[in-house]
Amino acid sequence: MNEVVKFLTENPVQYLATIGRDGKPKCRPFMFCFEQDGKLWFCTNSQKDVYQDLQANPAVEVTVSSPAFAWIRLNGRAVFEDNRSVKEGCMNNPIVKGQYQTADNPIFAVFYLENAHAVIADFSGNPPKEYDL
Repeated sequence: MNEVVKFLTENPVQYLATIGRDGKPKCRPFMFCFEQDGKLWFCTNSQKDVYQDLQANPAVEVTVSSPAFAWIRLNGRAVFEDNRSVKEGCMNNPIVKGQYQTADNPIFAVFYLENAHAVIADFSGNPPKEYDL
């Protein structure tokens, strides 16, 4: 878990892939919030298409590459939870705070990845590292 969290934190703008309600793939820039209680947390706006897409089909994949040409692929099932502690923790990110102002904002939604699986790889020729989270 630590290596996955470190990779996501060091490469803060990831890309979240979903299946849209139109059945077509969608890929969006996204930000990992943090790990808490063994869960990888993300946040979004409940009025955005991504929220509606995740409600219809919670299967996601997150990917990002590092400046050193390593990358992570992280997949799982998005589970939304009205978790006050997580919402308050997300407010430590100035971008999130700027968008939502408070953890009580009714359009502010948080989710974690259930049954998450991560693969970290690079061009070194070494085998990828895999993690079930």
